[in-house]
Amino acid sequence: MKIDLYQVDAFTNKVFGGNPAAVCPLKEWLADKTMQAIAMENNLSETAFIVPEEDNTYGIRWFTPTVEVDLCGHATLGSAYVVFHYLHPDWDKITFNSRSGPLHVTRQDKLLTLNFPAIAAEKVNSAENWEALLGVKAIEVYKGKDCLVLLENEEAVANVKPDMTEIAKLETRAVIVTAPGNTVDFVSRFFAPKVGVPEDPVTGSAHSMLIPFWANRLGKMQLVANQLSTRGGELFCELRQDRVMIGGQAVLYMKGEITLCI
Repeated sequence: MKIDLYQVDAFTNKVFGGNPAAVCPLKEWLADKTMQAIAMENNLSETAFIVPEEDNTYGIRWFTPTVEVDLCGHATLGSAYVVFHYLHPDWDKITFNSRSGPLHVTRQDKLLTLNFPAIAAEKVNSAENWEALLGVKAIEVYKGKDCLVLLENEEAVANVKPDMTEIAKLETRAVIVTAPGNTVDFVSRFFAPKVGVPEDPVTGSAHSMLIPFWANRLGKMQLVANQLSTRGGELFCELRQDRVMIGGQAVLYMKGEITLCI
């Protein structure tokens, strides 16, 4: 069996930037253990598998090197890039059916925009003990599916030195650190050692929490964000009631072929 493999850098306009995702278009789903093994072999933060369904619709599943996840932004953006540029270049919109419901992606010139669910976060009573985990002082802490930690400024986000062993012990999937940006509305970083991703370069799904958080805090619905990883990434964001729009560019790094003897 031969499977096409695309590696796409998402939320960037240049190769070696943004967040790399593997995308494997399939005719039908492989066994779960096979998809997990491919993701482990790819050793990227996410590998997406997509299967065609009805018109302008694909099923999508995402795997880290260790587990399947319910939602992933950059690998969805990468999958849309593959569909729009290689599988159906006449399409300008697509719906991915996922474990988190239908996810819509539209194309306008080079900008791809994800339509994701907004995720609320509740403030916890204390921000104590976070300095030991992050190496910087926490101002406020919020919890949803992930833990969102507000820091004082962009420099504090850049200076975070996470204790990955202790972060992996937390109940939440991951830790997001965020602060106002110097030249953008907000910045962030994302740590998820529990699911095999110590630091993710650019995390679309984290912005499902970050966008409503900052929209409410800043009193504006349209925002520009940077994720301060080594590779870096730029996101164009908007809050629309219970949905968030997450826009970015993507570029192809490579196209290859997987040979499976199964």
